[in-house]
Amino acid sequence: MFHLVSCGYHYVHPGGLAIDRPRGAGNFAFVFFRSKSEVIVEGVRTVVPSGTHILIHPESSHRYAGIEPPFVNDWLHCEGAGMEEWLRDIHYPINQPVKAIDSHLISRCIIELQRISSHGGQLAASILDLELRSLFMKICNSKGGWTLPEGQNHYYGAFVDLRSELHNSPQIRVSVEELAARVNMSKSYFQHVYKQFFGVSVMADIIGGRLEYAQYLLVNSRLSVAEISGICGYDNDTHFMRQFKKFIGVTPRGYRVSSLEKKP
Repeated sequence: MFHLVSCGYHYVHPGGLAIDRPRGAGNFAFVFFRSKSEVIVEGVRTVVPSGTHILIHPESSHRYAGIEPPFVNDWLHCEGAGMEEWLRDIHYPINQPVKAIDSHLISRCIIELQRISSHGGQLAASILDLELRSLFMKICNSKGGWTLPEGQNHYYGAFVDLRSELHNSPQIRVSVEELAARVNMSKSYFQHVYKQFFGVSVMADIIGGRLEYAQYLLVNSRLSVAEISGICGYDNDTHFMRQFKKFIGVTPRGYRVSSLEKKP
């Protein structure tokens, strides 16, 4: 069984922060950098952009710090018998910085780990084991861009950055034509490449990101449906409610009520 040692979501250090572990952490350390940072693992220095994550081996010397304040990150520490072998079996990269394809996925998983850990319960340890495995498998499952179609490798970094921006800023209203222009592509070729990289059309991805954020706000805030509609990039709440019902299967208000009823 894998065990969650500790975790934190969206920690902001206004004056910056430097973590220095010359003998390793003693357990697996996962860090999701929300600000540009310097990472040194076993003497190898890398400057990583916002939206990068790394899983560091328990015995690996490492140091990381923000390039300039504030330093913002999500993080977790975990351990368990057979964990290293399991990670190797799913081809998870250890000690290698990786640009996140879906930053919301990582944040949602860490929020859930934090929630389960704080609430406890007789099944909490088993649930945390499954949630940790799920996080690492989801990251590996979304790594399609790590093996890129021939001739398109040089586009991948720009597409990952663009996708991260779309997921992190669901309120932005942008057309496919505008997105294609940012990477100097025609609309049709941009749509083709986007789907090859991420397995989903750009419009479906934008809608999915907006609705996922809407679901989060419905459960974790007191904002009205109309307010959430605007925050998630919709011109009017009628369009938002129709799209929410179409893709989620219930109305926003219905989702809020049913989700809050399930909360402990």
